[in-house]
Formats: sequence, structure tokens, C-alpha cells
Amino acid sequence: MLIALISDIHSNLEALEAVWKRVKKADVVFCMGDLVGYGANPNEVVEFFREEMEKREIICVRGNHDNAVAFGITWGFNPYAREAIRWHERVMSGENIEFLRRLPVRQFFRTEEEDFLIIHGSPRAPLDEYLFPWLPDSEFVEVLKYFREKNLVVGHTHMQMLKEIGERRIINPGGVGQPRDGDWRAAYAFVDTESNEVIFERIEYDVDTAARKIIEAGLPRFLAYRLYGG
Repeated sequence: MLIALISDIHSNLEALEAVWKRVKKADVVFCMGDLVGYGANPNEVVEFFREEMEKREIICVRGNHDNAVAFGITWGFNPYAREAIRWHERVMSGENIEFLRRLPVRQFFRTEEEDFLIIHGSPRAPLDEYLFPWLPDSEFVEVLKYFREKNLVVGHTHMQMLKEIGERRIINPGGVGQPRDGDWRAAYAFVDTESNEVIFERIEYDVDTAARKIIEAGLPRFLAYRLYGG
């Protein structure tokens, strides 16, 4: 089975459409949340997922920005993120906000070869904890104590990561809509359960259009400029 991994779209429709051309070949898609936040197309991104979920198997969980927009929670966010969250609350349809509210914070998936826990942050704090690639292995060993599955798939950091601890793995496909590892291209990954391989990929997208939309929407210009830095 081929499993596609995507996360942190952040209302970036251009990045999502580019990535989807690559990942739609997979048997199932895991999305680790943050469909919205920062970018200028929250309704379009959510509606994209709603439509695709009717056609194919997509396992999607709620991220911290999804949660903030869905329930009006802005504490703990930086000023740019807070402004974007409030803008999202004003422009998003009731149906799309309700979709975000219904997303679970964790999901499980099992194949004949592998089993997975899908979550945005970590099992210890599903919406908020960052599992950065540079954390010591001892920290990942502690995280493994909080679940039984062989594979933990996360998002939140916007950084691609594969940590192998014994026979178990922690995987992050990176950010689709707002990478933060110095590479502006949209990030995603695949898991091939037959070969047991994790494949990380990047793809260019129309970043100029995505940035222009943010500025035209009246969102902080910083959110547009940071798309170019990755």
C-alpha cells in the first residue's frame, strides 16, 4: 500500500493543488492538520478536502490553527497568527467552520504490514507540542511511551523528519503551505508499506500568487513574504 502524508496546508490553495497532483496516486492520504491559518484561501482549502473526502480515503486530524479558528481560541499565538485567525473567523462559512470542529485530534490506521497513529503535535499534547528534528533521541524515546503503534505521523513543525527508534518510527512530511526549513517548495511524503520505505519529496508551486492573495486580503504582509524564505 502507498500512503501519502501531507500537513500544514495553512490556506495555501496553490501549494495544495500542486502537491495533490503528486499524492493523488496513493491508496490513502493522511493529513496531519492545520488546513487553515496564515493564508488567504481557507474556504477553498476546506472545501477541497470536503469534496475529496467523498471520493477517496483521507484520514485527517485537527491542527492547532484549525482548532483556533473553529472555537475562537487565539491565546498562545503570535500577533501575525492571531490576526490571521480572526480574519479566518470573519470570512469562513459556517459549514466549513463546522467541518473543522468535527475533525478528530487523533486517528488510527492499520494495514497488514503497519499500524499508524496520526496526530498534529504529539501524543502528549495533540495540538500543541512540537517534535523538532533536533531534539535528542531520549526525548523521542519518551514520546514513544505514549502510544503502542509502530508509526507516529505528525505535523506542526513544518519540517520533514524521520526518527527511527528501534523498530518504531516518527515521521513528519513537512509543511505543504508554509515550509520552515529554508526550502520554500511545498513538502510532502509517502510511506510504502510493502518496502517499508519513507520517501520525502518537494514541489514548486505558484508562490507569487499565494503571496499576492495574502496581501490583497489585508493580512499581515509578513505572512506573504515568509513564503519565499521557507
